[in-house]
Amino acid sequence: MAEKILRWIENYPGAVILAALVVRGGFLLANGLDLIGDEAYYWDWSRWPDWCYYSKPPMVAWLIGLSTWLLGDFTVAVRMPALLLGAVFLWFFYATARAFYGARGGALALLLILATPINVLANFLMTIDPPLYCFWIMAIYYLRRALFDGQARAWLWAGCASAAALLSKQAALALPAMLLAFLLTDSQRRHLLKKEFPLYLLPILIAAVPILWWNQQHDWVMFGHSRSHFGNPEPVPLTKHLQWARDFLLYQVLLVSPGIFALLLLSSLRAAFNFGKLGAKQRFLLLMGPALLLGVLLLSFLQKAQGNWPMPFYFTGLILLAGERWAGYWQRSFKYALAFGFLMVATTYALPILLQAFNLQNTALDPTKRFKSWRELAVDVHFERLISVPQVEDTFLLALGHRYLASELAFYLPDHPRAYRFETSGEVSSQYEVWPGPVEYVGKNGFIIAEQTAESVPVVLVGAFERFRFLAEIANPDRPGAKYYLYLGENLKYWPDPIKRRADKESYVASDN
Repeated sequence: MAEKILRWIENYPGAVILAALVVRGGFLLANGLDLIGDEAYYWDWSRWPDWCYYSKPPMVAWLIGLSTWLLGDFTVAVRMPALLLGAVFLWFFYATARAFYGARGGALALLLILATPINVLANFLMTIDPPLYCFWIMAIYYLRRALFDGQARAWLWAGCASAAALLSKQAALALPAMLLAFLLTDSQRRHLLKKEFPLYLLPILIAAVPILWWNQQHDWVMFGHSRSHFGNPEPVPLTKHLQWARDFLLYQVLLVSPGIFALLLLSSLRAAFNFGKLGAKQRFLLLMGPALLLGVLLLSFLQKAQGNWPMPFYFTGLILLAGERWAGYWQRSFKYALAFGFLMVATTYALPILLQAFNLQNTALDPTKRFKSWRELAVDVHFERLISVPQVEDTFLLALGHRYLASELAFYLPDHPRAYRFETSGEVSSQYEVWPGPVEYVGKNGFIIAEQTAESVPVVLVGAFERFRFLAEIANPDRPGAKYYLYLGENLKYWPDPIKRRADKESYVASDN
């Protein structure tokens, strides 16, 4: 049975990828889940195209902007790029595995990637990850052609794919870094450092220029944000280190599936310990992914690491694992790992139905809770807006709270108002603090939504309006018992920029000293 399936996939890989696209497209259209906070946040970025943003390069905003320009500001339109990028990813992933290990290796690798729950999420949620994954595997495909088939033009294509990956996420800098490591450790290909490697770097450097220019204009904010993810500001007990490592491992097991993760980890460790005995192709696959994965696993013990950080590092690891299975290793355990992986994938797709069938919706066991409630909140907020100001088109929205509150309401309110955020700390902690405040709305009305009562609203904000009044108390659908408070600020007189006020205060204190 397994042999027949593999032979069929070898003969019809395009049909498998097309079937996956159809299943995922149906899930996208039928699931009814709201955008998560990051998706709405990146959608808000897309309304103001730029060369970079507070925390990430611009690719995710560009793709969402193109999709919503074509299809409108709908949930499906925001997520459509993830669906299409996922299909392109699968094709290049299969083609890369086939180039390394033949048709059977390609079929095995395709089964492996389809049996990972992360591949479901990466083809559904439009975050920075789908474009990164797609362009990453494209870069690996063209690098393989350049290094092992001697195709000169492939160097430039690999550079373009790596540049697109860099425009998606800073982690793509690992591609040229690990390629350099491979060339330095491969005496037969070290000569490629003279001409071919600089040609590969050229598109990456071109893509980096606008990112660097934008950051220079904005106090290097993206680099500051990235730096905040590394290191511990104060000593941490051993128990905390162990907790970080445990949580990170659990995240990997859930996203990759237990069996596949275990086999890939064993395969990677075996390859790493036998690095000197590996062929050039195996060393390339190890360095372009599993070696980085092992590094992040170590990092997760030293500090808190985000669970999605190592995901692109799995790709060549899965191809390496498929090659080992093709060579006769892991035969029995491979079957069990695949079976359990596909069970987890099927459960992921069926989750909305299962939660409803077992009456688990909105309980502590419902992992889809963060996909809900925003649309409901927007309906309640819009109702109160219409009662107070029948014509809301020329008003703005101001959030006191998390950036998701601003971006989700901006998306789900029917008029998609311009959203702003008042950061009481005076620190730049999101793209909303990078953008200018609502100075263009001076003389106009704004709706302020907050989690604090009127007594706790900053005095400087209240004083910025001619009149400031409480409108309604709105239930927080995501947290029973918690409330949102909606206010109307009439006739904005000026914008009390909290970032500028803090900078002016610090400048004043410094001058006194």
